[in-house]
Amino acid sequence: MKSGFACIIGRPNVGKSTLLNQFMGRKVAIVSDKPQTTRNRILGILTTEDAQAVFIDTPGIHKPRHKLGAYMTRLAQETLEEVDLVIHVVDASVSPGTGEEYILEQLRDVSTPVLLVLNKIDLIKKQELLPLIDWFSKRYDFQNIVPVSALTAENLDKLRELIAANLKEGPFFYPAEMVTDQPEKFVAAEIIREKVLHLTREEVPHAVAVVIEEMKERENGLFYINAVVYVERDSQKGIIIGRGGRMLKEIGQLARQELQAILGNKVYLDLWVKVKKDWRDDEAVLRSFGYE
Repeated sequence: MKSGFACIIGRPNVGKSTLLNQFMGRKVAIVSDKPQTTRNRILGILTTEDAQAVFIDTPGIHKPRHKLGAYMTRLAQETLEEVDLVIHVVDASVSPGTGEEYILEQLRDVSTPVLLVLNKIDLIKKQELLPLIDWFSKRYDFQNIVPVSALTAENLDKLRELIAANLKEGPFFYPAEMVTDQPEKFVAAEIIREKVLHLTREEVPHAVAVVIEEMKERENGLFYINAVVYVERDSQKGIIIGRGGRMLKEIGQLARQELQAILGNKVYLDLWVKVKKDWRDDEAVLRSFGYE
């Protein structure tokens, strides 16, 4: 048997979570078109008959603007030396610049093998790949460079082969039936936050945190979930609630539908919105929200 850990890193919004979900064949990490969607390390455990690959999806590496951003970047960087393979994902439809230079600088101190994944090739012409490959090849000695589309699954078989080649002989780390290490409360909070990300824009998605105050299965099989959506401003609270409560109702309906599919039971979702001023820069609040 073979097993190993692979860390997925990259700038915000390059498709890391979409890639993880494609590997798993199911949704493990929430996705949106908003940068910095992932805030925690998300584990995806892919087990075959003779191999187990443990994927770690990390927050996008970026220049922090607040303490939450610093936590997210530190979390991604600390993971680099803890794994057997680093998968550096790049958005091939965007010209590389200082953001990519910054990540490559972090990688120069890492002894772990690094695969470069040029994602979103479905958005570019094939002839645009060569200059991109040349730019990265001159700046870092990657083990391999693989153009893929996480959205359409193009060339993912080749990427899977390269990842499997980096697994080491040894026992599985997790039970074969396990697909993630995230508890149900975390999953529920992330799904609610994902619906907020999809339905709001500008500064609101980045200022949102979701905390599950209570989650339990009642005798009739119904899952009761009491969740609080925290924002930083009264104006953001008004946006989340919406006129006549319509936005909050839509968020709740979409989240409840997905949670019912995951839990296999009916869900009663009690959703509240509260203001916690400038919580992204408050270390005590960040810890209470699980960012530590």
